[in-house]
Amino acid sequence: MKNFANLMKQASQMQSKMNDMQEKLASITVEGNSGAGMVKMTLTGKGDLKSIVIDPKLIDANEIEMLQDLIVAAHAEARRHLDETTQEEMQKVTGGIKLPEGMKFPF
Repeated sequence: MKNFANLMKQASQMQSKMNDMQEKLASITVEGNSGAGMVKMTLTGKGDLKSIVIDPKLIDANEIEMLQDLIVAAHAEARRHLDETTQEEMQKVTGGIKLPEGMKFPF
């Protein structure tokens, strides 16, 4: 029974650390850019789009497809930065133990 009590205590501590990590991630922002910085996008730690900045030089009706591609590329980069940051924070909490395949954070 002593081991079970210790296991429950560790689980409780892990839950507390996870909650702290979720709060920390919710407060961060990551940026992605494309087109040599002509399109910049900022995401919150939850993946919500916070802002997008487009260099006025890109505003050309004849180049709308390029602009759309740059927006998608900036989002992909911002998302990659967010995933990397989330993984780093997760490793701090779990002590480097990897989550089972398919299990992502936040849950």
